Amino acid sequence: MQELLTILLLVGSGTTAGVLFAVALSVVPAFAALPPERYVETHKLVGRRFDHVMPAVVLASTLIGAWQATEAADTTARTLFGAAAAFGLAVSLVSQMGNVPINRTVKRLPAGPVPDGWDDPRRRWRAWHLLRTSCAVAALVLNASAVVLATA
Repeated sequence: MQELLTILLLVGSGTTAGVLFAVALSVVPAFAALPPERYVETHKLVGRRFDHVMPAVVLASTLIGAWQATEAADTTARTLFGAAAAFGLAVSLVSQMGNVPINRTVKRLPAGPVPDGWDDPRRRWRAWHLLRTSCAVAALVLNASAVVLATA
């Protein structure tokens, strides 16, 4: 069972970091290059599938990492797993408090031209996204380091 949880931890942590990194590398610059009405349309399309999958992946890998922190025999591995779980929690918090409210606002906009006085959220969304991406990459590095240390 321990081996299966370790695999799930690395798959979840790696998937989270990989998806967020890919979005930062390709989707964020594409959003910035679009005129506002195209941005709104594209944002609605891009986020449709992520919203249903990524919270569960982040939560599962964070919980498994927290459990690994309590079970690891080595103090350094426990610390690494615990720190990785804290970064996983940060990914969730940044997402729920930063990106998700912006996503909901964008999704409520009607198709077509943006309303007069529209407050373009792309810079704020990018900043929140880069923060959660950094946390996800840190979690992956810490989890992988803890696994290597625990199996050495």
